[in-house]
Amino acid sequence: MPVYRIDNVLAFPPPEEAEPNGLLAVGGDLSPRRLVLAYAMGIFPWYTEGSPILWFSPDPRGVLLPERLSISRSLRKRLRGGDFEVSLDSDFGGVLRRCAEVTRPGQDGTWITVDMIEAYDGLFELGVAHSVEVRREGRLAGGLYGVSLGSAFFGESMFSLEPDASKIALVWLARQLQRRGFEMIDCQVRNEHLRSMGAEEWPRERFLTALARCLQTPTQAGPWSFDAGFDPVASCGGGEDDE
Repeated sequence: MPVYRIDNVLAFPPPEEAEPNGLLAVGGDLSPRRLVLAYAMGIFPWYTEGSPILWFSPDPRGVLLPERLSISRSLRKRLRGGDFEVSLDSDFGGVLRRCAEVTRPGQDGTWITVDMIEAYDGLFELGVAHSVEVRREGRLAGGLYGVSLGSAFFGESMFSLEPDASKIALVWLARQLQRRGFEMIDCQVRNEHLRSMGAEEWPRERFLTALARCLQTPTQAGPWSFDAGFDPVASCGGGEDDE
């Protein structure tokens, strides 16, 4: 399959034409309109500083269904402990920048470039990007951010400065999304961290079919907040590991 070069035209090649590693196209820009179009087609940007913009649509695709979220016993105990304060969209910029700064095993540098930070700040201003903040004693201990279109949430990155902080963010988000009728969380590429919480691998075709269905639902744009009295452990069902 060829890797397409994108010019100023607001368009992408079909995601089914991506390389085996998921790479579909090179170039273009990170304008809000292009980013929204990319997510709606199952495509996302992923590149490092100094590289041209690279666009991916991997096969298989990591997907987490909110109702199938798996919470281990140890994590459930931590959630009930009340040591953390969790919020939605209260510090998007802080979460985004922490995700860019945190050191990750096996990775040299970050894909969250200066241009990416500016672009996702713009999506937040449009009301289609959202963050979950996990704080201890008023300080960010972990969090995640992503993009929401229709009834799909596209997870971009997460970070932890304390054990389980990013998992707590994901639990709170998944439970709230389930209450709001969201069908899936796009994890892009499944990893062990997400697999332990119930993420699956779907063929690209299945993912794109589900995405098309999700996009038939109106996007819940604007600042988000958790429902009053929201309890992520007790409010919904879900699996539990023996850990």
